[in-house]
Amino acid sequence: MVDRVALTAFAAVLGGTSLIALSARWLRPSRELPSMDGWAVAGRDFGGFITWFLLGGSIFTAYTFAAVPGLAYGAGALGFFALPYTIMLCPVLFLLLPRLWRIAADGGHVTVADYVRERYNSPGLALAVALTGILATMPYIALQLLGIRAVLSASMVYPSGFGGDLILIGVFAILAVATFRRGLRAPTVISLFKGPLVFGAGLGVTVVVLYQLGGPGAIFERAAHPLDARPETRLLLDPSTYTVFASLALGSALAQPMYPHVLTAAFSANGENTLRRAAIALPAWTVLLGLFGFLGIAALAAGVLAPPGSAESSVPLLVARMLPSALAGAVYGALAVGALVPAAIMSVAVATLFTRNVYVEYFFPTATPKHELKTAQLVSLLAKAGALAFVFGLRDQDAINLQLLGGVWILQTFPAVAIGAFFGWFHRIGVFAGWAVGMVAGTLFVVSGGFSSVVEVGWSIKLYAALVALLLNLLVATGVTFVLRRSSVGMP
Repeated sequence: MVDRVALTAFAAVLGGTSLIALSARWLRPSRELPSMDGWAVAGRDFGGFITWFLLGGSIFTAYTFAAVPGLAYGAGALGFFALPYTIMLCPVLFLLLPRLWRIAADGGHVTVADYVRERYNSPGLALAVALTGILATMPYIALQLLGIRAVLSASMVYPSGFGGDLILIGVFAILAVATFRRGLRAPTVISLFKGPLVFGAGLGVTVVVLYQLGGPGAIFERAAHPLDARPETRLLLDPSTYTVFASLALGSALAQPMYPHVLTAAFSANGENTLRRAAIALPAWTVLLGLFGFLGIAALAAGVLAPPGSAESSVPLLVARMLPSALAGAVYGALAVGALVPAAIMSVAVATLFTRNVYVEYFFPTATPKHELKTAQLVSLLAKAGALAFVFGLRDQDAINLQLLGGVWILQTFPAVAIGAFFGWFHRIGVFAGWAVGMVAGTLFVVSGGFSSVVEVGWSIKLYAALVALLLNLLVATGVTFVLRRSSVGMP
């Protein structure tokens, strides 16, 4: 049965924020003419305050705030790998994003593939980076909606059947219109509301849970030793999972900056120092993520029983138990708003990559700037429609599996994008060969393991599959470059 009070509060928060996205005009200077640069990266005009909200909103997605407590609820300590991952991510962003921003600004690049094409003088390598970004991002967009739908369904806020799906379609339609007209500025406006909403929800629910369950000590004790028939939860890492935990954290920290939506958000900043300041302040989002992970443990302590295969619903079920319906609905609305920011930025990034580095590069090289912009706007709509098709046309597990592969794939662009930004030793053929080997190896690791993100290497050591594929990638790139250098083949 649908909780109508919670549904009303949820719709008010989500609908109101979606409509605010249509007001993104105020972020656009009156002197600016419509252009690809203005639509995709907001004219590189955002200061530190906006950049912090935009980067945080694009990296810390709604699915993150559902999946991390779900992992803590289902797997205990292993689920907290996201905390060291996001801590390690900050220095990576501090070093990498200002460097890429300077290269992109000096070269007039709008996408990361623009930079790769010029850096290596290789349209083929640029195409590989662009297609990898598109393939990795599309299921990521769908996963935002998938996570929210699963969470709200478990919380009895989301009506079952077609009527419930109409809610998502309607909200996404408003977002599509806003993004079509305003580009990156639409999710930027939403990000300014997402931050206070999600921080307020996380802090508020944590305070209530601590009060009602008797404090952190009592919560961890009851989670580790439940009073019912459930098995005890491991709140400390098993030694056999140390390498898995560490490699997941490291691999994820290296992969996240390679996603097109993160780089799109970074390119919208107005300078290198702006990005450095934003990176220094990003750990505040990690603190919030830690609170949501703690709520997954609190759900165990409270005796919440999540449906089989839906551990991510543990916190919404906890919220439903601890808060009045109106407040619970507002919390669900905050989580849903958390999905709109990354989904919109992802659609802009995918559209820009396809338009500039596939369509114009290979099919319509004489396209005018106006035609290029119109094409990107259309592709952004198709990207959102494709995400909805993922949600409604595939099994939930299929979308999760594709996103898992996406994380493995996107890390294989690290040598071309990140290492190439600082070092000029690698040859373009070596980088391309390494990328190809990493893509094939990573895919085989994941698929052969039954879509597991973990692969076992020598001496029974288990590691994150994407990181192992990256090591093979780097070995091949190094070997091929060495051979080409010895053969006196010119560097790009």
